[in-house]
Amino acid sequence: MSAENLVPQGFRSVTARLGLKEESDDFALAFSEVPARSAAVFTRSRFAGPSVILSRDAARGGELRGMVAISRNANVATGEAGSADATEVRERAAVIAGVEPAQLLIASTGVIGIPYPMPTVRAGLAALGREARSLDPGAVAAAIMTTDTHPKTAQRRCGDAVIAGVAKGVGMMEPNMATLLTFFFTDALVPGPELDAIFRRVVDKTFNALSIDTDTSTSDTAAVFANGLAGPVDLAEFEQSLYQVALDLVRAIAADGEGATKLIEVHVTGARDTAQAKRAAKVVVNSPLVKTAVHGADPNWGRVAMALGKLEGDVDIDPARVQIGFDDLVLYPRDQSENLLGRARRCLEKDTVLISVDLGIGTGTFTAYGCDLTEGYVRLNADYTT
Repeated sequence: MSAENLVPQGFRSVTARLGLKEESDDFALAFSEVPARSAAVFTRSRFAGPSVILSRDAARGGELRGMVAISRNANVATGEAGSADATEVRERAAVIAGVEPAQLLIASTGVIGIPYPMPTVRAGLAALGREARSLDPGAVAAAIMTTDTHPKTAQRRCGDAVIAGVAKGVGMMEPNMATLLTFFFTDALVPGPELDAIFRRVVDKTFNALSIDTDTSTSDTAAVFANGLAGPVDLAEFEQSLYQVALDLVRAIAADGEGATKLIEVHVTGARDTAQAKRAAKVVVNSPLVKTAVHGADPNWGRVAMALGKLEGDVDIDPARVQIGFDDLVLYPRDQSENLLGRARRCLEKDTVLISVDLGIGTGTFTAYGCDLTEGYVRLNADYTT
């Protein structure tokens, strides 16, 4: 079985077009046929939508069996009516899945401030019946897209178990957790407390290392569902496999950032600790000047130095000990020459641009993921609601 066809046992899904999108599916439901353990993290936005609020409450018990999502409408800032609508959608989806409403996480994504068109949604859900089939990660990923240019899925084996992940997100993305919508389905048997701890560690190294434009969504949701049908797995191996699936999704999201033409990876070493390395990586990957330099393949390493200089509170960062480079090519400190800048330019012309920074302080490391800043990003977001 190819990696693209790896599907965990005991999960089913339903996707459909309810009418929020003109030409593609905008509804996804995926769930375990048997009880499952779960873990989830959500946005910290003060404008979190009712879907997030409902799901936070349901996730506390660690026994979610699946998720339901509507795309092209965030159902955020819609008042009590929006809460009632989200509750109704989850209840109707639970009937289709044959589970209790509180066993489903609900997610919404799209335009803020517009209520669900409930007559359309009700009619669409009523027409579905109970048509669930074996889990189709590609169909689920496609149904939750908004401005994504393609569905994002990733799969890995872990012993006898399979981990399948789906994600959407290409803009309004700065992790505070999560950064998007992303869901993982596995038939591995993992105890609840361990699943929660593993998931949070993986999220911190992957989705919390991702940034497109420094804006945190009101609807960010990430969750994992584990039904145990494949039996127990080595927990260290499981964490590594889950990390690889999540990292594959992160790289796909960054490369598909709104208007993006290049994936940017900022790898920081030599930091005092991981927290400092993360601050340094994020300040570089979030810099509009760094992003535009990468877009134009301008070997202006000075913009990386500028970005690092914004870490005013990190007084142990000494420019005399810092190294800056592209790929393995060190540009600072060393004598500059036209030949060196030409080599640097070629590094920036690649589809994936690696910016390396060594702070020369300790052993802390962190890698952040992002993309270049283009005219396409401005155009897409200038016209988003129209």
